[in-house]
Amino acid sequence: MDQQPPGDRAAAGSGVPTPTCYRHPDRGTGISCTRCERPICPECMVSASVGFQCPDCVRQGSGTGHHPAASRPRTLAGGSVAADPRLVTKILLGINLAVFLLVSVRPALVGDLTLLGRAWDPSPPPGSVEGVAEGQWYRLVTSMFLHEEVVHIGFNMLGLWWLGGQLEAALGRSRYLALYLLSGLAGSALTYLLAAQNQPSLGASGAVYGLFGATAVLMRRMNYDMRPVLVLLAINLFFTFRWDGIAWEAHIGGLIAGVAIAIGMVHAPRERRTAVQAGVCALVLLASVGIVVARTMSLT
Repeated sequence: MDQQPPGDRAAAGSGVPTPTCYRHPDRGTGISCTRCERPICPECMVSASVGFQCPDCVRQGSGTGHHPAASRPRTLAGGSVAADPRLVTKILLGINLAVFLLVSVRPALVGDLTLLGRAWDPSPPPGSVEGVAEGQWYRLVTSMFLHEEVVHIGFNMLGLWWLGGQLEAALGRSRYLALYLLSGLAGSALTYLLAAQNQPSLGASGAVYGLFGATAVLMRRMNYDMRPVLVLLAINLFFTFRWDGIAWEAHIGGLIAGVAIAIGMVHAPRERRTAVQAGVCALVLLASVGIVVARTMSLT
């Protein structure tokens, strides 16, 4: 004798098939999950704000009726909470260290990657004019990851590790990365604008000072004692202006950008947080690009 599949069973006295529970094919039901619309029996149905949901949808979305992403925990700035809150910081450290080792093996790369406005390079003969003003805009970014001295990279990486991990955890990965890169770019742009056109500049200090500024804003937002970070910042600024050979322009540019971006990140209204944060980052980027374009026009 032939047997009908469970899903095709007809109601008694009717030619219309009765739906069966997707978890219990032998049980007919007239109720469906309000999210996935699969039929569910009374044993499987879970009460929701509207109708009933199946166990799978409840596990995925915490029974809220919203997309599962809506139930994920968020950082103070609205970013996703990551399992490893220092991943981006570790990657940035790795890039800086890798570039340091690379230029230790090939010192000639320093001249190709450092920030330089416009200057004559006699090597190799017959020589050429090099710099950002000559279209080598990549120097604005490559110089952010470039170090020649152990002490220089040591201090910068210590600051990156100490400040970066806390900020990455508070902001989320993408927002933290935007803060770091835009602060470094702003520091490069101000150096390009104010420093002598033939003065080379390198180092992650602009980005690290951006982290300093953002840390102060974050601590103020969370009502923490700001004295430790302000004292440390004051000490660093003292050495910035007292020691020769330090590109103070990069420090100040990065600090200003870091403060501005962090204010947008942690004080943006919740209902339009992403738009405000993206807008602040875009303004810092446009300001940096505007400075670079203006300086290039004046040099050429």
